[in-house]
Amino acid sequence: MNTIDEYIADQREEIRPALIKIRETIREAAPDATEKIAWRMPTFWQEKNIIHFAAFKKHIGIYPGDLSFIPFQDRLEEYHTTKGAIQFPLDKPIDYKLIADITRWRLSHVTENGKG
Repeated sequence: MNTIDEYIADQREEIRPALIKIRETIREAAPDATEKIAWRMPTFWQEKNIIHFAAFKKHIGIYPGDLSFIPFQDRLEEYHTTKGAIQFPLDKPIDYKLIADITRWRLSHVTENGKG
């Protein structure tokens, strides 16, 4: 796979609408970011990797990098998280606003602070 379109087309039909909506959500939050595939995942890049997402059997993973200092801890309590990932279960509504907020936070962190 070389593009996000190819990645989404290769996923199960029932998960494609959520992936399309996540892509649109990230695109709106980071309009100048470049889309690419990195580590076999759809990736948005602007100076550095901003955020990745990927489909799995029971969830969609969002990968914004180190979550230890992210200001949305209270909004993440209902999700399984690891140091750099958030799992949005497919059997519950996806919080697209949270994804947009994390994307905007990540973008400002990368471009303003030079961190990543």
